[in-house]
Amino acid sequence: MKSVVNIEEARLALHQGTGRGVKIAVIDSGIDARHPALNGLKLADDIAVVDRGHYLDVVPGEGKDLYGHGTAIAHIIHTIAPEAEIGSIRVLGERLNSRTAIIQEGARQALDRGYHILNCSFGCGIEEHVLKYKAWVDEAYLKGVHIVAACNNIDFQKPEWPGYFPSVFTVNFCHTDRPDQFFYQPGFMVEFAASGENVEVPWSGGEYKKVTGTSYATPHVVALLARLIGLLPDLSPLEAKALMLRIAEGEKKTVQQPVRPRFQQGKA
Repeated sequence: MKSVVNIEEARLALHQGTGRGVKIAVIDSGIDARHPALNGLKLADDIAVVDRGHYLDVVPGEGKDLYGHGTAIAHIIHTIAPEAEIGSIRVLGERLNSRTAIIQEGARQALDRGYHILNCSFGCGIEEHVLKYKAWVDEAYLKGVHIVAACNNIDFQKPEWPGYFPSVFTVNFCHTDRPDQFFYQPGFMVEFAASGENVEVPWSGGEYKKVTGTSYATPHVVALLARLIGLLPDLSPLEAKALMLRIAEGEKKTVQQPVRPRFQQGKA
């Protein structure tokens, strides 16, 4: 019988872990691994889901980030969990636009390729598409794959998916100077908050930016989760989530202000 992990073991793993042995799929706008800030990061996969009109195609990503968003997220993860493997699955376009079908296929690729954590710094608020998100979120749960998602930037109580499923780690942004600090928001579907205000990140074209939003809080929690399951690999998504909620430093007032949308939902 598998032994029960106690809270002190989990705290130690969060402190000492490096993400070794953990594969993280950044389902986003691509990753420019050539950016100097990524120090020659070798991607586990670099693919893109492309809309061909009548069908979707999966093609090489060619090291392209169409926006800068995915590069920023990969850098945050790599900084906090430097030994985790990171793969790029490009599903967002030049304006962070996408379709639910493209997102679905990106998630399918991640699940089929054996990723342990899916970084989903996007959200869809179209109620008619809920079951399309639920299908792959439920499959991930049954396979023991952890999903971490961003919430709405302006109103964290506005339902968006995949974040509004209980098995998902859903993250708001707040101000903290510590990248390893995260908070618990009791009584909400969006239960976590982490650093996401005025975060300096690399961007496409070799540039750097200061950014604010839930998109950038999400990879902080992803990286900390990678530290945890890297040393405690048998944790199920709900076990890991329960431990993270207990370790979190308590409630913190989150920042909600109008920021650039993460993800523009198109047709199905």
